[in-house]
Amino acid sequence: MTTATLSLSELTAAATRAAALAGAASDAERAGWLTAVADALDANVTELVEIADAETSLGTTRLTGEVARTSGQLRLFARVITEGSYLEAIIDHADPSATPPKPDLRRILRPIGPVAVFSASNFPFAFSVAGGDTASALAVGSPVIVKAHSGHLKLSERTAEVVTEALRSAGAPEGLFAVVSGRELGTALVQDPAIKAVGFTGSIPGGRALFDLAVSRPDPIPFYGELGSLNPVVITAAALAQRSSQLAAGLAASFTMGAGQFCTKPGLVFLPAGTGFGAELAEASKDKPAAAMLTARISDAYPEGLRSVASLPGVQIVSGTADQDATRDGAAPVVFSTSATSVLQHPDELLEECFGPTTLLIEYADQEELSAVLAKVPGSLTATVHHQPGEDVAELVEQLSGLAGRVLFDGWPTGVAVNWAQQHGGPYPATTSLFTSVGATAVRRFQRPVAYQDAPEAVLHPALRDGNPLGIPRRVDGKLRLP
Repeated sequence: MTTATLSLSELTAAATRAAALAGAASDAERAGWLTAVADALDANVTELVEIADAETSLGTTRLTGEVARTSGQLRLFARVITEGSYLEAIIDHADPSATPPKPDLRRILRPIGPVAVFSASNFPFAFSVAGGDTASALAVGSPVIVKAHSGHLKLSERTAEVVTEALRSAGAPEGLFAVVSGRELGTALVQDPAIKAVGFTGSIPGGRALFDLAVSRPDPIPFYGELGSLNPVVITAAALAQRSSQLAAGLAASFTMGAGQFCTKPGLVFLPAGTGFGAELAEASKDKPAAAMLTARISDAYPEGLRSVASLPGVQIVSGTADQDATRDGAAPVVFSTSATSVLQHPDELLEECFGPTTLLIEYADQEELSAVLAKVPGSLTATVHHQPGEDVAELVEQLSGLAGRVLFDGWPTGVAVNWAQQHGGPYPATTSLFTSVGATAVRRFQRPVAYQDAPEAVLHPALRDGNPLGIPRRVDGKLRLP
């Protein structure tokens, strides 16, 4: 179902009708809808990957794996909702003897209603039409209208056909899912009174403009935006002394992965001054090929970003060149180097994301200077520590925990596991909320709490009835009760 057949107002009206039906459906029914979509994506993987590669140049290997991740996300959310704790069911029985007397209160999370989802350019499956935002919203019974990304419109249309047919065959209500395209419709979608929340993955300017629209509505709504991230990495002297060549190889592979277009690309690398790590990274990076970027706009922006960084005082090019034509020749890796002192003098210019295969080495004189420059780093999705066993990095970890949603040790941030414990989100501008967009708790974005006081059991959600007919984890009179 797209705007080729229905207007936006008709789509949002259909989504509103579907919200009542989806909210009343059982978790098992909604899990069946998700599983049907996952099965349909897997069944059509060859066709979908062919379309995606033609539009994005990401390659069949990468894209085939991304389809598997996407269907895996759908199946994870099917397990999340049938396990039941996502409802956060809480029961406090009445206590007339308390002062003041306490009524019977029962609290649960309910679907928020129709939501808008904006597809990302860099993950045409996992963060797109049938991606994590769509899956987590549908899981809890919130209908979805996706705004397709202009970088892969043919793929979006075909994916939408696959999803729509799978949902229909599984018995999902009409209007539960739809796709629109175009900037004007995207803007109108955020402002439509039927839409109760927005999920977005994209640039800081675009995301901030939509965020401002969402919160300036007569009825402001949540805007769950993932906007930009520098993903700082800190390497200690002891780690460099023990495994500098290994670290150089790992960093080179990480910042060039997918032509540097991952949201978790390590864009800043902090290391002690006076080491030879820059030369080792240049050696590890020299054979990384130039690669086509996702869109012409991104290809044009990459060299502009490189030239901007190269022109700043105190910046040296360690490897590669800022004088390149990414549209014609593909994006080639570039490594820059500067000092913590320079960053402290020019934080706005040097701490700005450059989307593409580039990273900035920042040399610090001591721990005090490292702490001072880290304090200038904007909120990020990830932060990474490379150290040796026995080193005291507690203060560093505490500081990094304040600026990122996921702190890694002795690894690289590219690659985001889809599981129960994942946190893919961080302080602004990484995201505009406290919630994750990847992993089991992503469903929390599209739910709202409702408490029922002295309600007759007949009107209660099954999760709140005394007999616990769903057999789910609940908190009863302050104690966690497991099935």
